[in-house]
Amino acid sequence: MTEPSRRPGQAPPPARVRLVDVARETGLSKTTVSAALNGTGRLSDAVRERVREAARAMGYRPNATARQLRAGRARLIGYVVGEYAQEPWAFLESPYVARLTGSTAATALDRGYAMVLLPSGTLQNEWADLPLDGVVVADPLSGDRIVDDLLAAGIPVFSDRSVAGREGAYWVDVDARAALLEVLDHLGGQGARRPALVVPATDTRFNRDAFAGYGAWCAERGVPERVARAEEAGNGPVIAAVEAVLGRPGADAPDALVLVAEVSPPLLLEAVRRAGFDVPADLLVVCVSEDVTALHTDPPMTTLSLNPRAVAEAGVEHMVAVLEHGHLDPAGTLVPTRLEVRGSSVRRPPAGEAG
Repeated sequence: MTEPSRRPGQAPPPARVRLVDVARETGLSKTTVSAALNGTGRLSDAVRERVREAARAMGYRPNATARQLRAGRARLIGYVVGEYAQEPWAFLESPYVARLTGSTAATALDRGYAMVLLPSGTLQNEWADLPLDGVVVADPLSGDRIVDDLLAAGIPVFSDRSVAGREGAYWVDVDARAALLEVLDHLGGQGARRPALVVPATDTRFNRDAFAGYGAWCAERGVPERVARAEEAGNGPVIAAVEAVLGRPGADAPDALVLVAEVSPPLLLEAVRRAGFDVPADLLVVCVSEDVTALHTDPPMTTLSLNPRAVAEAGVEHMVAVLEHGHLDPAGTLVPTRLEVRGSSVRRPPAGEAG
């Protein structure tokens, strides 16, 4: 077999640095060098650091194929967002999903796994030949085929509580219903009696549970539900839903607004003011959001954080435990949410302070 031809003057590819080369450079045995790089053996921290520094300087990379054969795993994790199945890659415009995605990739890499980003709406023939150890399916839609296809292929699935009880499926989630009740109790404590809700039209477990929490709160107090659904993701459709549910100021207008659908806080406040409402005098506002601009609006926006970094870290830890140690119990983890109260939802001064 002839070697691939090179253009005149083209340098040959550099020789791959081998484990034995690092051993020769450090004056240590191959066994010692391997243990230092793999974090095994009874070696001092100084020896491990010397070996790692030499390996970095020489450009040494482990033989991935050999490691896969030894471990029986490719150390590749698939990642797909189900909620945006009709809009591949649009989820990267969501501050929450962008943080969840980045944190999942970083945490997985820290544990020795690379994340393969799959487009939303992925079909089985697009991933069937990839050597995936497991797949994270964030916010799957009800009846999403990808979960069924992955489990049928024997690939572990890591998702939300919609997969609870299914063999080969594990979950990390937040309690959306409890989180919405916390938000509404806060607004009620500030005098709100007619809260309105804007929720995405997509059928995810989080959206269903958030809506259920809102419905339970309204039913307990005998107040009518005021709900608008954003038919698509993005600022435009969400602002349109906000305008529809608010109407115009008046005796029967909403006095509080909860945004489950993600929206830009500055654009939201601008739309509310165009509709004739003052925040917080006429309307208290809370957003489910990870958007950092919420801190800089006037007034600053109260947000419900779903802790995407904590969700990602818990999910990857759970995944690694299952893939490497077969830990199956418990099959899931709940991560707490965090309500950050700011000026947009505070009408009354705290007890004990002057009004």
